[in-house]
Formats: sequence, C-alpha cells, structure tokens
Amino acid sequence: MARILITSALPYINGVKHLGNLVGSMLPSDTYARYMRQRGHEVLAICATDEHGTPAELAAAKAGKPVAEYCAEMWAVQKKLGEGFRLSFDWFGRSSSKQNHHLTQHLAGKLWEAGLIEERMERQVYSKADGRFLPDRYIEGTCPNCGYERARGDQCEHCTKQLDPTDLINPRSAISGSTDLEVRETKHLYLRQSQMRQKLEDWIETKTDWPILTTSIAKKWLRDGDGLQDRGITRDLDWGIPVRRGEDDWPGMEGKVFYVWFDAPIEYIGSTAEWAEGTGQPDAAWERWWRTERGAADVRYVQFMAKDNIPFHTLSFPVTIMGSGEDWKLVDFIKGFNWLTYDGGKFSTSQGRGVFMDDALDILPSDYWRWWLLSNAPEGSDSDFTWESFQTGVNKDLADVLGNFVSRVTKFCRSKFSEAVPEGGAPGALEAELAAELDKRIAAYNAAMEAIDIRRSANELRAIWVAGNEYLQKAAPWTAFKTDPDAAAVSTRVGLNLIRLYAILSRPFVPDASDAMFEALGLPADTENDWPASAEAALSALPPGHAFTVPEVLFAKITDDARDVMAARFAGDS
Repeated sequence: MARILITSALPYINGVKHLGNLVGSMLPSDTYARYMRQRGHEVLAICATDEHGTPAELAAAKAGKPVAEYCAEMWAVQKKLGEGFRLSFDWFGRSSSKQNHHLTQHLAGKLWEAGLIEERMERQVYSKADGRFLPDRYIEGTCPNCGYERARGDQCEHCTKQLDPTDLINPRSAISGSTDLEVRETKHLYLRQSQMRQKLEDWIETKTDWPILTTSIAKKWLRDGDGLQDRGITRDLDWGIPVRRGEDDWPGMEGKVFYVWFDAPIEYIGSTAEWAEGTGQPDAAWERWWRTERGAADVRYVQFMAKDNIPFHTLSFPVTIMGSGEDWKLVDFIKGFNWLTYDGGKFSTSQGRGVFMDDALDILPSDYWRWWLLSNAPEGSDSDFTWESFQTGVNKDLADVLGNFVSRVTKFCRSKFSEAVPEGGAPGALEAELAAELDKRIAAYNAAMEAIDIRRSANELRAIWVAGNEYLQKAAPWTAFKTDPDAAAVSTRVGLNLIRLYAILSRPFVPDASDAMFEALGLPADTENDWPASAEAALSALPPGHAFTVPEVLFAKITDDARDVMAARFAGDS
C-alpha cells in the first residue's frame, strides 16, 4: 500500500468557478484520488480557497462587504459546489487560516536567515484620496494599445496587452475613481530565486516522467531571457498575511502583507495542518505527509493545476521549500492542463459567457458534466466545450452505452426470470472471449490511471462498457430464452455481474451512477474497493439467487431542443 498526497491548485475566492477551472485541477485530482483509494492506497487529497490578493479586496468591495466576511461566505459557496460535483477532498481549507499564517511567516523567516530574501526599494503608484499604494489591478485607465477605457494596470482585458500602471492614459484608482495619483518609493521583500537556478534546473532534470507541458514551461522560465528572476513577495495591502520573520516583527515591513503567490502554495501544507486539527489529530498526523524526517519520505506527492500555475509550482514554491533548509516534502509529479475554451472563445463572468459550476448543477446532475469534462480533458492541447459535443458525449456514452446496458439487463432478468441472479447453465466460449477482452481493457485502464492520463483512462473505461454491450448482442439472451433458457441464464447472470464491475470501475468518473448501480444490486458501499483481480472472477462475483432491483434511468438523453435552449442561455452578451 502506497501513501499518496494529492493537491489541487487552489480556486480563487472571487466568485463561482467555471467549467474550465473545474477540469483544470479540481476534477482530475478527485478522479485520481478516488482511483487510488479504490486500489487500496492511503490517500490524502487536499484543496482550499485562495483568499488573498487584490482581486479578493475588489470583489468584496463590489459586494459591499468586509473582505473577511466576503471570503468566508465564498468559501462556503465553493465548498458546497465542490461537494455537488462530488469532489472527495479529505479537507477543503482556507489560505487565510491561522495555520497558513504561521507557516508562511515561519518559512519567510527561514528564507531570510538563508540569505534568500532581500529588501528592495520600489517605485509604485500612490493614491492620495485612498491614502494607500495601489497594486497594479487597483489602477484603471485607457489602454494605449487599443483604446479600451477600463484597462487594468497589469493587463488590458480587451486586447490582452501586458501593461505597467504608468502606461495607462488617464489612470485612476479602481477603489475611489480618484485621478490624484503619484509615484512614490516603498520598500518590499524579494525572493532571490536567481540564487537557486542551478539547483532547480538539476532537480527538474531528474523528473523524466513529468508531462511535456509541465517541463517545457518550467524550463522556459528557467532559461529564457535573463533566466529565473527574483520575485517580489510582499504587497501594500490590508488583506493578507502580515509580514513577519516567524514570531518576530520585520522592521520596515509594518502594514505590509505577503504576496498571494508566496502564501498560496504554502496553504497546501497549511490545509493539511487544518485537516489534522479539524479531525482531532495531533501535529504528527499532518507532519507525516510533509516532513521527510517524520515519515513523508515515503509519500508520493502529486499536484494538479492549469498551465498558468506551473511556473509557481515548478520554481517559486520549490525555492521556498528547498531554500528553507528544512525537511519539507517536494513534489514528485506535476500534472498540468491546458485551457478549456467555450464554443471557440473564453469563459467570461462579466459577459455571462460559458457555464459556471452553480448553473451546471442546476441544469443537470454532476455525472453528466464530470464525464464530458474528463473524457475531453485538455491535456495535450486546449479543448473546446460545445453543446453539440456535450450532447453527443452524454447521449452516446452515458445513455446509450452505460445506462442502456444496465436497463436492458435488469429489466430482461426481471421479466424472464425474477429480481434475482438466475441459475442454470455454465460459461462457454463467448464468456471466455469476454473475460479475455476485459482483462486486456482493465489492464489498459489501470495503466492509464497510474500514468494520470485522464482522457485515455476515460476512453479505456468506455471500451469496457462497449465490450459488455457487444457481448450482450452476441449472446442475445432475449432470443436464446425461447429455445435454451440455460444459455439465457448464463448471459443474464454475466450481464448482472458486469453491472457490478461497471459500478466499481466507473466510480472515479461517475460516482453517482456507481452508487445507483450498487444500490440496485443491493451491495454495500465498500464494494467499490473490490477492484477486479481477474475478469473471470468478476463475472461470477454475484451468485445465483442474489437479489436486485431495476434502477431508475441512469442517464436521460439531452434533446436537440434542450441543447439549443442551454446554448442560447450561456452564449453571453452579443
């Protein structure tokens, strides 16, 4: 039994996440965690809300609430939506937790002692009306490139050009709207990443099993231009983790907080500490996952994230961990994802374009979304969500292949035999052929899941469903029953056992359908862990006489009219 630590990139606190955010980290991490638990491994799956930084303050101000109150409310919303999508995190924490405060300040102190943090003077925009320095996103103005009048100080949302606040025409405060701005000097802390360049490069070179997407982005940041740059890790904000050296004050840093990208990855550790406290366990419980001298050396640590997060997890966070000089666990495998686009363009909250997690659950059950997103996961390249593709995936894969199989077998058995596994007959050549095909397919499915190849795993799972359908077509128990009831009993018995097998194998992808299949077969929840040692054994696991019930329709088809209504609803502003 292995010990596997799994972390998903933290969803940002400023609003409900869209389907691209979901499939970019949280959903595949859940699928992998579910699979590994079912294989008998000890798994700890961790996530949390990322609550600090400028966007949190702006979102709270827009909502007319104190930022702490806003973050607490949005954490509850995001946690509930995650549960709605059946995300099985062992803990869903908050980067504003006391644990993350302590760990961030502790690690900053260690990095300072190691000479990897230095103080530097910067020139930043100051708003007299607001009485504060303004981070880039707190400054708005007209883009000098395209003329868009609401460009931010870091980037124009309209033309995507990267900007500095001083590039903007007629700049103003995003807080008060004041144009009474000036440039002043302020002191900040920088993480001296450049000092760790060779150590990072040597470490990354050992990760020969990492996806190409992950290593290519990491190496680009290491080698392009002047190479790995030092990075500012403090900001002039009210909301965040106060700058301290462990338990000590940091002279000259009064009123400043750590930059969100410094403290957010540390929350992986912080959230694990939250988990220990929240479940009534001592510190040793979380330390055995993170401190190599206390048991974490035996842990396999896997991270899931979208590609924009890769530089921070391959470079900045490892610099923090390595540079501290302490015995922290480093990541073993980073699974990066490309983008999910929406009908050829971007998801947009402001324009009402695309499906967000709350609306998705209002429309259809979570399994519909889980299956399409995972079977189309943006791994090798970007994926595009279209309503036609979604309809096809639901109707052909879930309704026609899986759902129809379950319905046909249970209804036929009830009508011709009873609501119990039928007796009679013995397996023959057709059953042996099926077992051989399933052994091959299950092995391929296992290999794909072990490799965290999500799309290939979904394809192999679908092939397992298809194999059962093809067997049923060849065996044709509805025809055989007329002349050879024993032969019909054999194929019906095999069909019922296939439902049990499907319930087990499908659980990482469609857990609610798995529950429904287990319930119909009268099996306890822990049956999910009965991973098949061989297809032959799996096809006879349910003995004759085992009772079952005919379940409700597992998956309803999406009609063309329903598809068109949904497409129009989420098309966004024209």
